[in-house]
Amino acid sequence: MGIFTGLIIEVGRVRRMSRRADGASLIIEAQKVLVGTRIGDSISINGVDLTVTEMTSDSFSADVSVETLSRSTLGELRAGREVNLERALAVGERLGGHMVQGHVDGTGELVSVTNEGNAYRMRFKFARELGRYIAMKGSIAVDGISLTVAGLGDDWFEVAIIPHTWRETTLSQLTGGDRANLEVDVLAKYVERLLLNTKESTAVEEKLTLEYLVERGY
Repeated sequence: MGIFTGLIIEVGRVRRMSRRADGASLIIEAQKVLVGTRIGDSISINGVDLTVTEMTSDSFSADVSVETLSRSTLGELRAGREVNLERALAVGERLGGHMVQGHVDGTGELVSVTNEGNAYRMRFKFARELGRYIAMKGSIAVDGISLTVAGLGDDWFEVAIIPHTWRETTLSQLTGGDRANLEVDVLAKYVERLLLNTKESTAVEEKLTLEYLVERGY
């Protein structure tokens, strides 16, 4: 498993997408992400952490599990499609975006794109179960891109896309109704889990009275 920053290194292109009963395999044309990469390393493809299984001078291959196909948009890829690519973070490198695991939590549907000065505001609809992890001005990864939530509703969020991100990623290629991979901030999930365990522990401790133990023969 790699750790990513959500800062896209380059836009690659799908050379081949092969579906199988047990998943799929991808061949991606790339240049920059191959520098220093070895077989077994992690590369994020549209926000999904995949392991490099083969390499050539201008491409790499990766296998995709059934689980990943069902949870992400990778199953929709076809030859010629462009994808966002990022190498896993190396020790000592700057964390310029936010901590991204490459574990997609679900997909969002693009609702609208509007001009906002020299930038673009994109609105995505999301499944309600993800809502508790999305916060105004919090971090979210959209197709592997680290972004800040600029607007938030019950089942939608908005992000503001600066010109550089618009040019250097695949966001400009999305149109209304297209799906994108979403990964919420991992810190939100850990905080939720910690609070849940704290509540459960408190409930158990409240039951462990002397009378409770005597009644059960201790």
